[in-house]
Amino acid sequence: QVQLVESGGGLVQPGGSLRLSCAASGFTFSSYAMSWYRQAPGKERELVATITSVGGRTHFGDSVKGRFTISRDNAKNTVYLQMNSLKPEDTAVYYCKAVMSDYWGQGTQVTVSS
Repeated sequence: QVQLVESGGGLVQPGGSLRLSCAASGFTFSSYAMSWYRQAPGKERELVATITSVGGRTHFGDSVKGRFTISRDNAKNTVYLQMNSLKPEDTAVYYCKAVMSDYWGQGTQVTVSS
């Protein structure tokens, strides 16, 4: 019943932008802080960004700080990741997760390549 469904991934050139969305259902979305993670082949899963339940505070991993923005719309049960100035090393599968839970999405592929 709990679902987190990511969308918005794709192929983009270095320096370009993408906006990922994660649509949540089956739980009280507004009660949870939300995070984005990513994992590239052969690498550990990496925390990208976190946002508190009402969106008042955010956290970003060092590798994306200054380039990515996390936001949420509790009325739409959706959390977003705006990715700017993309680099090839941003290539990964991106996942959303509810903090303090085992609720994960299935991921969306982001490929940054010329």
